[in-house]
Amino acid sequence: MNLNTEAHFAPSFRPRKLWLSVLLVTLIATALPVLAASGQFIPHNTPRYVSTAKNLGTENPSKTIEVSVWLNPHNRGQMDELARQLYDPTSPKYRHFLKRWQIASRFAPTPEEAKTVREFLEARNLKLVKIGPSNFFVRVRGTVGDVESAFHVVLNNYQVRGKVVRANDRAPFVEGPAAVLVHSISGLDSGEYEHPLMARGSLPGPKTGGAGLHTSSVAHSSSAALPDPFFTTNCFNGTETDVFSNNANGSLPIATYKGNVLNLESLTTAGCAYTPPPIQAAYNLTGLYAAGHDGTGQTIGIIDWCGSLTIQSDANAFSAAFGLPALTNSNFAISYIPAPSLCEATDQVEINIDVEWAHAVAPGANINLIVPPSASFLDVDDAEFTAVTYGLANVISGSYGSPESFTPENILDTENLIAEIASIAGISTNFSSGDSGDYSFDFIPPTVSAPADSPWATAVGGITLALNPDNSIAWQAGWGNNQTLLAETGFVADPPSNDAFGFIGGSGGGASNCASQSVDPTTGVITCLAGFPKPSYQKKLPGKYRQLPDVSWLADPYTGVAILISVPGNVPEQVWQVWGGTSVAAPMFSGLWAIANQEAGAPLGNAAPYMYSLPAGTVYDIVPVSSKNNVKGSIVDSNGTTAYTPAAIMGGDSAGAFVSAIWDYAFLQDTALVISFGTDCSQANGFGFITQCNSPTALHTKVGWDNVTGVGVPNAKAFADSFAPPPPPPAN
Repeated sequence: MNLNTEAHFAPSFRPRKLWLSVLLVTLIATALPVLAASGQFIPHNTPRYVSTAKNLGTENPSKTIEVSVWLNPHNRGQMDELARQLYDPTSPKYRHFLKRWQIASRFAPTPEEAKTVREFLEARNLKLVKIGPSNFFVRVRGTVGDVESAFHVVLNNYQVRGKVVRANDRAPFVEGPAAVLVHSISGLDSGEYEHPLMARGSLPGPKTGGAGLHTSSVAHSSSAALPDPFFTTNCFNGTETDVFSNNANGSLPIATYKGNVLNLESLTTAGCAYTPPPIQAAYNLTGLYAAGHDGTGQTIGIIDWCGSLTIQSDANAFSAAFGLPALTNSNFAISYIPAPSLCEATDQVEINIDVEWAHAVAPGANINLIVPPSASFLDVDDAEFTAVTYGLANVISGSYGSPESFTPENILDTENLIAEIASIAGISTNFSSGDSGDYSFDFIPPTVSAPADSPWATAVGGITLALNPDNSIAWQAGWGNNQTLLAETGFVADPPSNDAFGFIGGSGGGASNCASQSVDPTTGVITCLAGFPKPSYQKKLPGKYRQLPDVSWLADPYTGVAILISVPGNVPEQVWQVWGGTSVAAPMFSGLWAIANQEAGAPLGNAAPYMYSLPAGTVYDIVPVSSKNNVKGSIVDSNGTTAYTPAAIMGGDSAGAFVSAIWDYAFLQDTALVISFGTDCSQANGFGFITQCNSPTALHTKVGWDNVTGVGVPNAKAFADSFAPPPPPPAN
């Protein structure tokens, strides 16, 4: 499906002369006081980093870019109140969701307003690309120079978190009748979403510095002719004792460790990974299927940019291995929105995770793979809004996000508007909560992931899962891993090395804190003021702002899921890999939410409001968990013998319960690490911003809702059954 086939032409480039840049900046600065009388600045449209990040210079003026001008919705207060009532069981409007035309007639900008904005843009040499659905935005194309002139800004390149990002240096200005109609402008900056997915690390980290196993490397690949039980579901394979010596010849130091052992890939086994059958059994999805509830009649919209050339053949080989129905033209579609993709390729891991695992949970549901042409805020938000407006799915799954504090306020507001309109239309938008805990792991102050932060979206966090041999659940923990090096190829870490390793990934969570931002008129510094207000369904939670996540499912890459994917150059080309991250949890939950909609017999809309009033037994409350076999040890060196408790091995923190296990890395002799589970914070010291586990602000599981797993993990059959309508009263 292609809702806009207009081609994107390659831009022409020519060097920008320094005198032209200086002249443009001077003219803009001189003209602004005069302009203020003929229009208005559009506030909250400048990224926070422009006042502090390194300015790498102006963008090429002849480069072609696109921008979308979003118009003010009508009756926003009424929209907010209606959205609230639609999810209030005491309201007569409860679940009386609106049709597209009803939303447009009450809240959308008019064609005349869109025409006024279009004329403003075209008068400034910007070419129309499209009028957005229901006139909510006008998208245009033009050179950087023309865009700068139209909005009286300078577009610079900035160094931000290791990337070069384009952004406007000040608030854009709109002149004439269009000024009062413009709500925000998207595309002045080149900000992008990222997929929060994690492979199980394939190489141990360095002895000093670095993030160790936080990699995107393939954890396992083998012939597609080896389905379940090629992987084992036994991720924790008993206990063992390991002895390491310096140079592996008995020289001091000599270290001895005993405890749980991870059953990961080795020279003789593919190790553990979860395939559909054990997950379906563990969460009693099989009971739902036996009752005829598999998502039939529902459509899951999966948003993934660029696109995959092999996804249908990969997913069908995956499905054939596990007895799932094939994806055909009758139950699988690809929608390229807003334009055909120019970056479609093979080996698109996120797409395989999303499609294969949404299908594994809801094998009867239709899947619409919605493909924007890039990861830009501009393209992805356009695609999501189009999918919502045209009803291309009744459940939207988005395994992507950006740190709230690094996302411009106008983008946060647009994301929130799209999620709210989806909620009014009876569509749930489910987003990953992120894989970096509270983001301090990325050396920024704690924040949360957008667009999962919207009060009208559902934020999906992650857990660690351990199964018994019969595929019943042994234990579940909030996803958060730390690692400590014990020994590496003849080097014994004395003491165990956690300062160079520590936190490597975990479920995103916490309170929204940067949805409202202020600009210092003197310095231009943009400051976080507040988060999104706490929605009514979270009234019993702490604080004033929206809390993440709402619900969780499997995400830990050390107890990850198997996917089948085509990797060019491999023989055979289709290979098995093991992945984790909240990128896994989001499509799994979206599949279950499709089943809940099927069983309800009517649209349920946004999932989040229901999560806080579920009947007993419908979710597993994820609480702190420990093990009597956590790894402990001792080291003999020239100073004598030093004993190490499980907590000391992981950094000496005393912040609560966790599980730890030895990972004997089979591809480097005498190499082992300890991985902890249930530690969504750093147990090691010396990481600057990184939140320590003994901090009162650290992310931790607890009884009831918590900022790692939300309300918990669905007990799938009981969860979906709770949305079934009550049986009719017996006939007299």
